[in-house]
Amino acid sequence: MNPRLFHITERQAWEQAQGLYRCASLDQEGFIHLSTDQQVIGVANRFFSGKRDLVLLEIARDRLQSPLCEDLVPGQGLFPHLYGPLNLDAVVRVWRLEPDGDGTFVRWQ
Repeated sequence: MNPRLFHITERQAWEQAQGLYRCASLDQEGFIHLSTDQQVIGVANRFFSGKRDLVLLEIARDRLQSPLCEDLVPGQGLFPHLYGPLNLDAVVRVWRLEPDGDGTFVRWQ
């Protein structure tokens, strides 16, 4: 099991988080979408193509306070989902996530 998990969000949403991070999917779907390191670029291109001013939160799995499950996403495989807010001390690094000139993502910095 990979100890690193990732979440893509807008820089402003991350900077405004205090104590706990919440996002629209937590209120609408009941969980926060996460990815493994192998899934990040695919997720970025599928849901955030062309968007700028994003960050990639690197999360330590063993620091999470809310329940974590790996759920089957039809046609996509298993994805980690956090069933509750993200405690900020679980975030060990914040990466820049910017698309290339054509709007696609190929790496994070």
